[in-house]
Amino acid sequence: MKKIRECAKTLRSKNCDPFFTTFDIFFENQEDYNDLKSSNIINKNNISRLYSIKEEDVIGIYFLDNILALKVTVKKDIPSSEPNCKDVFGAHQHIMLAEMEF
Repeated sequence: MKKIRECAKTLRSKNCDPFFTTFDIFFENQEDYNDLKSSNIINKNNISRLYSIKEEDVIGIYFLDNILALKVTVKKDIPSSEPNCKDVFGAHQHIMLAEMEF
């Protein structure tokens, strides 16, 4: 087993707009990318459980084979324009994803 953070060249999160956060994972090599993709660990059920959101709030999971990357987009529970938002830029949301093992 290995953690995503151990294999990712780049791992980041950011707001797409005030209502959505996107996660980007770029891999150094084909083997790690293929291992993650074939593990099926990145799915709507696991993402929703990890971030305590409804499964339908996982908007999309996209594997980009030509650039060895993965993108996940989720609906935010608190828009970044709201005073109660703790991460206005969405820049710290990838930490839990980084710890996932596959």
